[in-house]
Amino acid sequence: MTRRERTVDVLVVGAGPAGLGAAAALAASGTRVEVLEREQSAGGIPRHCHHGGFGSRRGGSGSGDVSGPDYALRCTAAAERAGATLRTGITVTGWAGPRTLDATGPGGLERITARAVVLATGARERPRSARLVPGTRPTGVYTTGELQQAVHLHHQHIGTRAVVVGDEPVSHAAADTLRIAGVEVAALVTGHPATALAALRRRPGAPVLSRTTVTGLTGRARLTGVTVRHHDGRTTTLRCDTVVFTGDWIPDHELARRGAVDLDPGTRGPAHDASYRTGEQGVFAVGNLLHGVESAGTAAAEGRAVAAPVLRHLAGGPWPVGQVTLAVAAPLTWIAPNLIGPDGDRPLNNRFVLRTERRLTAPMLVVRQNGRLLHRQRMLLPARPGHPFHLSADWLDRADPRGDTVRISVR
Repeated sequence: MTRRERTVDVLVVGAGPAGLGAAAALAASGTRVEVLEREQSAGGIPRHCHHGGFGSRRGGSGSGDVSGPDYALRCTAAAERAGATLRTGITVTGWAGPRTLDATGPGGLERITARAVVLATGARERPRSARLVPGTRPTGVYTTGELQQAVHLHHQHIGTRAVVVGDEPVSHAAADTLRIAGVEVAALVTGHPATALAALRRRPGAPVLSRTTVTGLTGRARLTGVTVRHHDGRTTTLRCDTVVFTGDWIPDHELARRGAVDLDPGTRGPAHDASYRTGEQGVFAVGNLLHGVESAGTAAAEGRAVAAPVLRHLAGGPWPVGQVTLAVAAPLTWIAPNLIGPDGDRPLNNRFVLRTERRLTAPMLVVRQNGRLLHRQRMLLPARPGHPFHLSADWLDRADPRGDTVRISVR
Protein backbone atom coordinates (compact mmCIF):
# COMPACT_ATOMS: atom_id res chain seq x y z
CA MET A 1 0.00 0.00 0.00
CA THR A 2 1.30 3.46 -0.87
CA ARG A 3 2.26 5.64 2.10
CA ARG A 4 1.73 9.37 1.70
CA GLU A 5 4.54 11.56 3.08
CA ARG A 6 4.03 15.12 4.27
CA THR A 7 5.68 17.80 6.40
CA VAL A 8 4.24 20.28 8.90
CA ASP A 9 5.70 22.80 11.32
CA VAL A 10 4.21 21.26 14.47
CA LEU A 11 2.46 17.92 14.87
CA VAL A 12 0.29 17.54 17.96
CA VAL A 13 -0.72 13.99 18.95
CA GLY A 14 -3.93 14.01 20.97
CA ALA A 15 -6.93 16.35 20.79
CA GLY A 16 -7.83 16.63 24.46
CA PRO A 17 -7.68 19.95 26.35
CA ALA A 18 -3.85 19.96 26.39
CA GLY A 19 -3.41 19.21 22.69
CA LEU A 20 -6.14 21.63 21.66
CA GLY A 21 -4.71 24.34 23.93
CA ALA A 22 -1.30 23.91 22.31
CA ALA A 23 -2.78 23.90 18.81
CA ALA A 24 -4.79 27.07 19.40
CA ALA A 25 -1.83 29.01 20.82
CA LEU A 26 0.60 27.85 18.14
CA ALA A 27 -1.76 28.36 15.21
CA ALA A 28 -2.56 31.87 16.41
CA SER A 29 1.14 32.69 15.87
CA GLY A 30 0.92 31.69 12.21
CA THR A 31 2.53 28.28 12.68
CA ARG A 32 1.30 25.34 10.58
CA VAL A 33 -0.17 23.02 13.19
CA GLU A 34 -1.79 19.64 12.63
CA VAL A 35 -3.54 17.68 15.38
CA LEU A 36 -4.08 13.92 15.13
CA GLU A 37 -6.73 12.21 17.28
CA ARG A 38 -7.56 8.50 17.22
CA GLU A 39 -11.12 9.05 18.49
CA GLN A 40 -13.82 10.14 16.06
CA SER A 41 -14.34 13.44 17.91
CA ALA A 42 -11.93 15.94 19.44
CA GLY A 43 -12.18 17.09 23.06
CA GLY A 44 -10.71 14.24 25.11
CA ILE A 45 -12.12 12.95 28.38
CA PRO A 46 -14.43 15.98 28.99
CA ARG A 47 -16.64 14.72 26.11
CA HIS A 48 -17.87 11.99 28.47
CA CYS A 49 -18.14 14.10 31.65
CA HIS A 50 -21.65 15.47 31.71
CA HIS A 51 -21.30 17.09 35.14
CA GLY A 52 -20.58 20.81 35.51
CA GLY A 53 -17.43 22.50 36.74
CA PHE A 54 -15.76 23.08 33.37
CA GLY A 55 -15.23 26.38 31.59
CA SER A 56 -13.96 28.33 34.59
CA ARG A 57 -11.54 31.21 34.17
CA ARG A 58 -8.77 28.83 35.27
CA GLY A 59 -9.69 26.52 32.41
CA GLY A 60 -9.25 29.37 29.99
CA SER A 61 -11.98 28.39 27.53
CA GLY A 62 -14.56 30.93 28.66
CA SER A 63 -16.33 31.72 31.90
CA GLY A 64 -19.14 29.92 33.61
CA ASP A 65 -19.95 26.48 34.94
CA VAL A 66 -20.41 24.36 31.81
CA SER A 67 -20.56 20.63 31.22
CA GLY A 68 -17.68 18.55 29.92
CA PRO A 69 -19.11 18.14 26.40
CA ASP A 70 -19.64 21.90 26.10
CA TYR A 71 -16.10 22.50 27.34
CA ALA A 72 -14.75 20.05 24.76
CA LEU A 73 -16.63 21.86 22.00
CA ARG A 74 -15.23 25.22 23.14
CA CYS A 75 -11.65 23.90 23.16
CA THR A 76 -12.13 22.38 19.70
CA ALA A 77 -13.67 25.54 18.28
CA ALA A 78 -10.83 27.69 19.68
CA ALA A 79 -8.20 25.54 17.94
CA GLU A 80 -10.09 25.59 14.64
CA ARG A 81 -10.67 29.35 14.79
CA ALA A 82 -6.94 29.88 15.30
CA GLY A 83 -6.25 27.95 12.09
CA ALA A 84 -5.09 24.56 13.37
CA THR A 85 -5.90 21.49 11.27
CA LEU A 86 -7.77 18.87 13.34
CA ARG A 87 -7.93 15.33 12.02
CA THR A 88 -9.89 12.70 13.94
CA GLY A 89 -10.04 8.96 13.43
CA ILE A 90 -6.26 8.94 12.81
CA THR A 91 -4.09 6.54 14.84
CA VAL A 92 -0.38 7.19 15.23
CA THR A 93 1.30 3.79 15.03
CA GLY A 94 4.96 4.60 15.64
CA TRP A 95 8.08 6.58 14.82
CA ALA A 96 9.98 6.40 11.55
CA GLY A 97 12.76 8.71 12.71
CA PRO A 98 13.34 11.90 14.72
CA ARG A 99 10.11 13.92 14.69
CA THR A 100 8.72 11.61 11.98
CA LEU A 101 5.56 9.65 12.81
CA ASP A 102 3.63 6.95 10.98
CA ALA A 103 -0.16 7.12 11.10
CA THR A 104 -3.13 5.30 9.65
CA GLY A 105 -6.72 6.33 9.07
CA PRO A 106 -9.56 6.13 6.56
CA GLY A 107 -7.30 7.59 3.87
CA GLY A 108 -4.60 4.95 4.34
CA LEU A 109 -1.02 5.12 5.59
CA GLU A 110 0.82 8.37 6.21
CA ARG A 111 4.30 9.45 7.26
CA ILE A 112 4.43 12.95 8.72
CA THR A 113 7.64 14.81 9.51
CA ALA A 114 7.45 17.87 11.74
CA ARG A 115 9.90 20.46 12.97
CA ALA A 116 8.45 19.91 16.45
CA VAL A 117 6.21 17.23 17.94
CA VAL A 118 3.91 17.83 20.93
CA LEU A 119 2.75 14.66 22.66
CA ALA A 120 -0.61 15.18 24.38
CA THR A 121 -1.92 11.62 24.63
CA GLY A 122 -3.35 12.01 28.14
CA ALA A 123 -3.85 9.40 30.85
CA ARG A 124 -6.08 6.44 31.52
CA GLU A 125 -7.39 4.60 34.56
CA ARG A 126 -5.87 1.23 35.20
CA PRO A 127 -8.52 -1.49 34.69
CA ARG A 128 -9.29 -4.37 37.01
CA SER A 129 -6.67 -6.64 35.38
CA ALA A 130 -3.85 -4.15 35.93
CA ARG A 131 -4.84 -3.83 39.59
CA LEU A 132 -4.48 -7.61 40.00
CA VAL A 133 -7.97 -8.07 41.47
CA PRO A 134 -8.64 -11.84 41.32
CA GLY A 135 -11.88 -13.62 40.54
CA THR A 136 -14.01 -14.50 37.55
CA ARG A 137 -14.43 -12.44 34.38
CA PRO A 138 -18.10 -11.44 34.41
CA THR A 139 -19.77 -8.55 32.63
CA GLY A 140 -20.56 -5.45 34.65
CA VAL A 141 -16.93 -4.34 35.28
CA TYR A 142 -16.01 -0.78 34.22
CA THR A 143 -13.52 2.02 34.60
CA THR A 144 -14.94 5.55 34.95
CA GLY A 145 -14.26 6.33 31.29
CA GLU A 146 -15.91 3.12 30.10
CA LEU A 147 -18.93 3.84 32.30
CA GLN A 148 -19.32 7.42 31.06
CA GLN A 149 -19.09 6.34 27.43
CA ALA A 150 -21.60 3.53 27.97
CA VAL A 151 -24.10 5.89 29.61
CA HIS A 152 -23.66 9.15 27.70
CA LEU A 153 -22.46 8.03 24.26
CA HIS A 154 -24.00 4.61 23.75
CA HIS A 155 -27.01 4.82 26.13
CA GLN A 156 -26.44 1.25 27.31
CA HIS A 157 -28.14 -0.48 30.22
CA ILE A 158 -25.64 -0.62 33.08
CA GLY A 159 -27.20 -2.59 35.92
CA THR A 160 -29.19 -2.10 39.10
CA ARG A 161 -26.72 -1.94 42.02
CA ALA A 162 -23.06 -0.86 41.90
CA VAL A 163 -19.90 -0.57 43.97
CA VAL A 164 -17.43 2.22 43.18
CA VAL A 165 -13.78 1.54 43.97
CA GLY A 166 -12.28 4.86 45.08
CA ASP A 167 -13.15 7.97 47.09
CA GLU A 168 -11.88 10.99 45.16
CA PRO A 169 -13.51 13.50 42.80
CA VAL A 170 -13.54 11.11 39.82
CA SER A 171 -15.10 8.43 42.06
CA HIS A 172 -17.97 10.73 42.95
CA ALA A 173 -18.38 11.66 39.29
CA ALA A 174 -18.72 7.94 38.56
CA ALA A 175 -21.31 7.61 41.32
CA ASP A 176 -23.28 10.52 39.84
CA THR A 177 -23.16 8.87 36.39
CA LEU A 178 -24.49 5.64 37.88
CA ARG A 179 -27.38 7.48 39.51
CA ILE A 180 -28.19 9.20 36.21
CA ALA A 181 -28.39 5.72 34.68
CA GLY A 182 -30.81 4.62 37.41
CA VAL A 183 -28.26 2.45 39.25
CA GLU A 184 -28.19 2.30 43.04
CA VAL A 185 -24.73 2.97 44.48
CA ALA A 186 -24.19 0.46 47.29
CA ALA A 187 -20.83 1.81 48.52
CA LEU A 188 -17.59 3.54 47.70
CA VAL A 189 -14.55 1.48 48.72
CA THR A 190 -11.15 3.01 49.45
CA GLY A 191 -7.95 1.79 51.05
CA HIS A 192 -7.26 5.24 52.48
CA PRO A 193 -8.40 6.27 55.96
CA ALA A 194 -11.39 8.52 56.38
CA THR A 195 -10.69 12.20 57.03
CA ALA A 196 -12.89 14.99 58.30
CA LEU A 197 -12.10 17.13 55.24
CA ALA A 198 -13.04 14.34 52.85
CA ALA A 199 -16.27 13.78 54.75
CA LEU A 200 -17.20 17.45 54.41
CA ARG A 201 -16.61 17.35 50.64
CA ARG A 202 -18.37 14.03 50.16
CA ARG A 203 -21.80 14.06 48.62
CA PRO A 204 -24.56 12.17 50.41
CA GLY A 205 -26.09 9.02 49.00
CA ALA A 206 -23.74 6.07 49.53
CA PRO A 207 -21.60 4.84 52.44
CA VAL A 208 -17.83 5.04 52.13
CA LEU A 209 -15.89 2.01 53.36
CA SER A 210 -12.46 3.44 54.26
CA ARG A 211 -9.31 1.39 54.94
CA THR A 212 -10.91 -1.35 52.89
CA THR A 213 -9.51 -3.18 49.87
CA VAL A 214 -11.17 -5.17 47.08
CA THR A 215 -9.94 -8.78 47.16
CA GLY A 216 -12.08 -10.40 44.47
CA LEU A 217 -15.09 -10.42 42.17
CA THR A 218 -17.80 -13.06 42.11
CA GLY A 219 -20.22 -14.17 39.41
CA ARG A 220 -19.88 -15.94 36.08
CA ALA A 221 -21.85 -14.48 33.18
CA ARG A 222 -22.72 -11.39 35.26
CA LEU A 223 -21.09 -9.86 38.32
CA THR A 224 -22.86 -10.87 41.54
CA GLY A 225 -20.66 -9.33 44.19
CA VAL A 226 -17.43 -7.61 45.25
CA THR A 227 -15.45 -9.18 48.09
CA VAL A 228 -13.64 -6.71 50.34
CA ARG A 229 -11.30 -6.95 53.31
CA HIS A 230 -11.59 -4.39 56.11
CA HIS A 231 -8.60 -3.06 58.05
CA ASP A 232 -9.38 -5.38 60.98
CA GLY A 233 -9.20 -8.45 58.76
CA ARG A 234 -12.93 -9.03 58.34
CA THR A 235 -14.11 -9.93 54.84
CA THR A 236 -17.46 -9.07 53.30
CA THR A 237 -19.08 -9.65 49.93
CA LEU A 238 -21.05 -6.63 48.76
CA ARG A 239 -23.99 -7.69 46.62
CA CYS A 240 -23.95 -5.86 43.26
CA ASP A 241 -24.12 -6.43 39.51
CA THR A 242 -21.77 -3.56 38.59
CA VAL A 243 -18.37 -2.37 39.80
CA VAL A 244 -16.51 0.74 38.67
CA PHE A 245 -12.75 1.02 39.21
CA THR A 246 -11.88 4.71 39.47
CA GLY A 247 -8.67 6.70 39.83
CA ASP A 248 -5.29 4.95 39.79
CA TRP A 249 -4.30 6.90 36.70
CA ILE A 250 -1.35 6.08 34.47
CA PRO A 251 -0.06 8.26 31.62
CA ASP A 252 -0.90 6.94 28.15
CA HIS A 253 2.81 6.70 27.35
CA GLU A 254 3.06 3.91 24.74
CA LEU A 255 3.85 6.29 21.86
CA ALA A 256 6.48 8.10 23.94
CA ARG A 257 8.11 4.77 24.80
CA ARG A 258 8.18 3.71 21.15
CA GLY A 259 10.03 6.92 20.38
CA ALA A 260 12.64 6.16 23.07
CA VAL A 261 11.52 9.18 25.08
CA ASP A 262 12.88 8.84 28.62
CA LEU A 263 10.15 8.24 31.21
CA ASP A 264 10.24 9.50 34.78
CA PRO A 265 10.04 6.53 37.20
CA GLY A 266 7.63 8.37 39.48
CA THR A 267 5.06 9.85 37.11
CA ARG A 268 5.59 7.10 34.47
CA GLY A 269 5.18 9.86 31.90
CA PRO A 270 7.95 11.54 29.87
CA ALA A 271 10.68 13.18 31.91
CA HIS A 272 10.42 16.90 31.16
CA ASP A 273 11.52 20.34 32.22
CA ALA A 274 9.54 23.51 32.87
CA SER A 275 9.44 24.18 29.10
CA TYR A 276 7.85 20.75 28.50
CA ARG A 277 10.96 19.56 26.65
CA THR A 278 11.66 15.83 26.78
CA GLY A 279 14.99 14.09 26.29
CA GLU A 280 14.41 13.86 22.53
CA GLN A 281 15.26 16.97 20.54
CA GLY A 282 12.18 18.72 19.20
CA VAL A 283 9.75 16.50 21.16
CA PHE A 284 7.57 18.21 23.78
CA ALA A 285 4.95 16.71 26.09
CA VAL A 286 2.01 18.33 27.89
CA GLY A 287 -1.08 17.56 29.94
CA ASN A 288 -1.92 14.39 31.78
CA LEU A 289 0.58 12.38 29.76
CA LEU A 290 3.03 13.98 32.18
CA HIS A 291 1.14 13.36 35.42
CA GLY A 292 -2.14 11.48 35.83
CA VAL A 293 -4.39 13.18 36.49
CA GLU A 294 -4.98 16.94 36.80
CA SER A 295 -8.04 18.94 35.83
CA ALA A 296 -8.97 19.73 32.24
CA GLY A 297 -8.24 23.39 33.00
CA THR A 298 -4.70 22.58 34.12
CA ALA A 299 -4.12 20.43 31.02
CA ALA A 300 -5.38 23.22 28.75
CA ALA A 301 -3.15 25.76 30.53
CA GLU A 302 -0.11 23.53 29.98
CA GLY A 303 -1.04 23.23 26.33
CA ARG A 304 -1.12 27.00 25.93
CA ALA A 305 2.13 27.35 27.91
CA VAL A 306 4.07 25.01 25.60
CA ALA A 307 3.59 27.38 22.65
CA ALA A 308 6.38 29.76 23.69
CA PRO A 309 9.12 27.10 24.05
CA VAL A 310 7.99 25.41 20.82
CA LEU A 311 8.27 28.71 18.96
CA ARG A 312 11.73 29.28 20.46
CA HIS A 313 12.75 25.86 19.19
CA LEU A 314 11.39 26.59 15.71
CA ALA A 315 13.39 29.82 15.70
CA GLY A 316 16.61 27.85 16.28
CA GLY A 317 16.82 27.90 20.06
CA PRO A 318 19.24 25.36 21.58
CA TRP A 319 18.00 22.05 22.97
CA PRO A 320 19.28 21.30 26.49
CA VAL A 321 21.43 18.28 27.27
CA GLY A 322 22.46 16.86 30.63
CA GLN A 323 19.62 18.42 32.59
CA VAL A 324 19.50 18.01 36.36
CA THR A 325 16.99 15.42 37.55
CA LEU A 326 14.52 15.98 40.39
CA ALA A 327 13.74 13.00 42.62
CA VAL A 328 11.45 12.50 45.61
CA ALA A 329 11.74 10.31 48.70
CA ALA A 330 8.89 8.22 50.14
CA PRO A 331 6.14 8.83 51.05
CA LEU A 332 6.24 11.28 48.11
CA THR A 333 5.59 9.43 44.84
CA TRP A 334 6.47 11.96 42.13
CA ILE A 335 7.17 15.55 41.20
CA ALA A 336 6.50 17.38 37.92
CA PRO A 337 8.34 18.90 36.15
CA ASN A 338 11.16 16.49 36.99
CA LEU A 339 14.06 18.04 35.06
CA ILE A 340 15.72 21.44 35.52
CA GLY A 341 16.48 23.21 32.26
CA PRO A 342 19.60 25.39 31.84
CA ASP A 343 17.71 28.52 30.77
CA GLY A 344 15.98 29.39 34.03
CA ASP A 345 12.44 28.61 32.82
CA ARG A 346 10.01 28.15 35.66
CA PRO A 347 7.06 25.75 35.83
CA LEU A 348 3.47 26.81 35.33
CA ASN A 349 2.34 29.17 38.10
CA ASN A 350 5.92 29.06 39.49
CA ARG A 351 5.30 25.79 41.31
CA PHE A 352 5.99 22.09 41.05
CA VAL A 353 3.22 19.50 41.43
CA LEU A 354 3.68 16.61 43.86
CA ARG A 355 1.77 13.55 45.02
CA THR A 356 2.00 11.42 48.15
CA GLU A 357 1.18 7.76 48.87
CA ARG A 358 -0.20 8.51 52.35
CA ARG A 359 -1.78 11.41 54.19
CA LEU A 360 0.64 14.03 55.52
CA THR A 361 -0.43 16.53 58.17
CA ALA A 362 1.26 19.93 57.72
CA PRO A 363 4.40 18.41 56.14
CA MET A 364 7.69 20.25 55.77
CA LEU A 365 9.09 19.90 52.24
CA VAL A 366 12.90 19.95 52.11
CA VAL A 367 14.89 20.49 48.89
CA ARG A 368 18.59 19.50 48.80
CA GLN A 369 21.31 19.12 46.19
CA ASN A 370 24.75 17.62 46.87
CA GLY A 371 23.88 17.74 50.58
CA ARG A 372 23.20 21.50 50.41
CA LEU A 373 19.87 22.86 51.61
CA LEU A 374 18.11 24.82 48.87
CA HIS A 375 14.63 25.32 50.29
CA ARG A 376 12.20 24.50 53.07
CA GLN A 377 8.47 24.91 52.80
CA ARG A 378 5.82 24.16 55.42
CA MET A 379 2.46 23.04 54.03
CA LEU A 380 -0.46 24.66 55.82
CA LEU A 381 -2.99 22.02 54.76
CA PRO A 382 -2.72 18.22 54.77
CA ALA A 383 -1.48 16.45 51.64
CA ARG A 384 -3.69 13.52 50.64
CA PRO A 385 -3.21 10.56 48.29
CA GLY A 386 -4.77 11.12 44.88
CA HIS A 387 -4.70 14.91 45.23
CA PRO A 388 -2.03 17.35 44.00
CA PHE A 389 -0.12 19.69 46.26
CA HIS A 390 2.59 22.16 45.33
CA LEU A 391 6.17 23.19 45.97
CA SER A 392 7.29 26.74 45.22
CA ALA A 393 9.92 27.11 42.49
CA ASP A 394 11.58 30.10 44.19
CA TRP A 395 14.68 27.99 44.98
CA LEU A 396 15.55 27.24 41.34
CA ASP A 397 18.16 30.00 41.10
CA ARG A 398 20.09 28.35 43.96
CA ALA A 399 20.33 24.97 42.22
CA ASP A 400 23.59 24.07 40.47
CA PRO A 401 22.76 23.36 36.77
CA ARG A 402 25.85 21.11 36.62
CA GLY A 403 25.26 19.45 39.95
CA ASP A 404 23.78 16.13 41.02
CA THR A 405 20.13 15.19 41.40
CA VAL A 406 17.94 17.61 43.38
CA ARG A 407 16.14 15.62 46.07
CA ILE A 408 12.83 16.51 47.70
CA SER A 409 11.87 14.90 51.00
CA VAL A 410 9.35 15.35 53.80
CA ARG A 411 10.01 16.07 57.45
